[in-house]
Amino acid sequence: MTRKAFGGKTVYGARVGILMLDTNFPRAPGDTGNAATWPFPVLYKVVKGATAREVVHEKGGKLRQAFLDAAAELVKEGADGITTTGGFLSVFQKDLAAHVGVPVASSSLLQVPLAQSLLPPGRRVGILTVQGERLGADHLKAIDVDPTVPIVGTEKGTELTRVLINNEADMDYEAAELDMLRAAEELLVRHPETGAIVLECHNMAPFSRCLARTFRLPVYDVYTLVTWFHAGLSPRDFGPPGSGPGYSEWRER
Repeated sequence: MTRKAFGGKTVYGARVGILMLDTNFPRAPGDTGNAATWPFPVLYKVVKGATAREVVHEKGGKLRQAFLDAAAELVKEGADGITTTGGFLSVFQKDLAAHVGVPVASSSLLQVPLAQSLLPPGRRVGILTVQGERLGADHLKAIDVDPTVPIVGTEKGTELTRVLINNEADMDYEAAELDMLRAAEELLVRHPETGAIVLECHNMAPFSRCLARTFRLPVYDVYTLVTWFHAGLSPRDFGPPGSGPGYSEWRER
């Protein structure tokens, strides 16, 4: 029996390509931009000039082509799917998918409909974001999310939003965690029907466990999104089925 290998890539074994914002702020494990976050290899591509402020305040409008070009480069280099380091990049979801021709998971907000479908009647998903007044209907409708979903931002805090938007080189993670807890508390006070939380910001996953333990709610973030995404791009090998004679005969037809 002849076993064949199929080429066409430059890099092999890294299924997910990540479009990086051009930033200087810290990225702890759990953050999309920290390679130690992932239990599998990933490919990174920095989109020059793509600051958090540009993406959050200006919807990344001037950078659309730069994101498309960078995504295409990642696919050419070997990525089978594309994600990003910013939940606000949901506005580019359809453009990216059409441009690169591979699956795209632009934003952790893609999980909102799925999380909602898991909840009992009378419970709703709530979103925590880096800037609540900036996350609007355009970001949600672009990925078919109900624009009436409850949203609270961390901009009333002292650390997290300031550091990310201003691209500061240092972050007090204890203060940032407190910002997250206060925002979650505000969400639950304003919307006591909240039954699950989705974190918009792809820098927020380091705080997911603390939120889940404190408020006893499921929390979905960029880590849950991308690990699920990767599982489809590279299904787990459970043994002989799928690698035996039947698979070989199918490939040779």
